[in-house]
Amino acid sequence: MIRVGEALARWTTLGVGGPAERLILAETERDVIDAVRDADDHGRALTVLGGGSNVLVGDDGIRGDVVRVGHRGVELTHDGSVVRLTAAAGEPWDAVVQRAVDDGLAGIECLSGIPGLVGATPVQNVGAYGQEVADTVVTVRVWDRVDRTVRALSPAECAFAYRDSAFKRDPTGRCVVLAVTFALTPGGAPAVRYGELSRAMASQPATLRATRDTVLTLRRAKGMVLDPADPDTRSAGSFFTNPVVSKELADAVEALVRQGDGSATMPRWEAPEGRVKLAAGWLIERAGVRRGMRLGRAAVSSKHALALTNPGGDCRAEEVVALAREVAARVFARFGVTLRPEVVALGVSDPLWG
Repeated sequence: MIRVGEALARWTTLGVGGPAERLILAETERDVIDAVRDADDHGRALTVLGGGSNVLVGDDGIRGDVVRVGHRGVELTHDGSVVRLTAAAGEPWDAVVQRAVDDGLAGIECLSGIPGLVGATPVQNVGAYGQEVADTVVTVRVWDRVDRTVRALSPAECAFAYRDSAFKRDPTGRCVVLAVTFALTPGGAPAVRYGELSRAMASQPATLRATRDTVLTLRRAKGMVLDPADPDTRSAGSFFTNPVVSKELADAVEALVRQGDGSATMPRWEAPEGRVKLAAGWLIERAGVRRGMRLGRAAVSSKHALALTNPGGDCRAEEVVALAREVAARVFARFGVTLRPEVVALGVSDPLWG
């Protein structure tokens, strides 16, 4: 199905964005491949859209073809001590997590409640509460726009990194995700290793079901589970990634924090190559950004400083960008730390995404 000039705001969880020149609703894998090939054959710009949960679409919209991936399907196969779960790119992610937990399959339980579709998970290397999809991805089935064929990419070829992958780093969008296969452990123990999750589960048995329920409770408290009745969930989730900085800068930030509050403990985690990962939300609040703070019609979530929201449903993308710039500027002025967006900008040109 092709829709001309349809506003993309209705296809994103943030609820902002101008029109698509052509929006193609692809309901099967064949539809996706045919739509991509047609755009390439006719030299039209191509944007692939999933659940719209991690994107900011500009007010002027997107030129060319926007292919909305909607094909569904989940298949389980036994392979020795693991079960391979293959999900089509158009499957809602949280439904896949629930299916795995219901079937007693460990490996993605801490990723409960994350909005969006399966196809976006390897692109962003989606993660939360100490897990990320790179831990369990076996293959990513893609349409290769250059070789014009279906390929199965290994984790090494995906080049996963923190909230990053080869897909995300490729400006040409060569590979379009069609399906993802995960290796899950039947009867495996849940990955309860993240501090906040561990504390929340301290008084109960660590089962897959309890882990999922606890993660959902924690996410709801932060406005991170989609709910039409909660304006805080009209967002794109965590707007910024947790910054990974040098040890020297991390130590300097911690010293600044202690100058202001000698009893404060700054969250920090070891990262590759001797670097340190800091908590973006924690830094944002200590840079003077209040939960619920507004700039125009855009707002910082009243539940979680890391999310920017469209509380009234009438916000423009330019207002979200202005608020994001203000938040990042305050963190840099206070701590010298540069925040980078986790949200993908489509039809938006701003140095934040430089």
